[in-house]
Amino acid sequence: MQPILIYCYDAYCGWCYGFSPVIKQIAEQYKSKFHTEVLSGGMVLPAQPVHISVTAAYIQDAYKIVESHTGIRFGVDYLWHINNADKSDWFPSSEKPAIALCILKELYPEQQVQFAADLQYALHYEGRDLTDNEAYRHLLEKYNIDVVDFYTKLRADEYKEKAYYEFQLCKQLQVTGFPQVLLQITESKFHLLARGFTDYETLAKRIDLVLAEVDNHTFN
Repeated sequence: MQPILIYCYDAYCGWCYGFSPVIKQIAEQYKSKFHTEVLSGGMVLPAQPVHISVTAAYIQDAYKIVESHTGIRFGVDYLWHINNADKSDWFPSSEKPAIALCILKELYPEQQVQFAADLQYALHYEGRDLTDNEAYRHLLEKYNIDVVDFYTKLRADEYKEKAYYEFQLCKQLQVTGFPQVLLQITESKFHLLARGFTDYETLAKRIDLVLAEVDNHTFN
């Protein structure tokens, strides 16, 4: 089998947002070597809706660390909800963006890395509420997705089940934090390449080492 790069992320993960430029560059640079598969991890799945005020104080400090380590910038519209949590109407949940990604993957699997990055930009920079159906409308035009078809699928149990299957896959892969990157070589062999934010040069070197090992094994 051709190697598969597995990127375990969550739309609400700030470190994944910071990692987006890296994984986009990796997917493009190595597209002739492997397919990149994005799996949603289900990081924020409260049994009952939990208001943004519960995590806002933590995010107020955490986003600055992400910015300093990754060079990414969080948008004013996003930070308004973090700094004015008492006025925000946000109740974060990873479910809907995961369903949206499943819909996109079925239509345009080769664009899933870019779409995941666009979801994160929509939240963390543009300040769109990813639990709101309207938060996705601008992306439908960008990706030439039929509006009626998308919103029908967004409400369908079939795609919700696909999203929850991805959450379970991440658990089976023993993913305990995001982002996490693995390279699947065979049905049962996986190489852990990154746990947490990793810069492009470091990740590329790790990928090259594994691919060289695979090639060496193939020809020996």
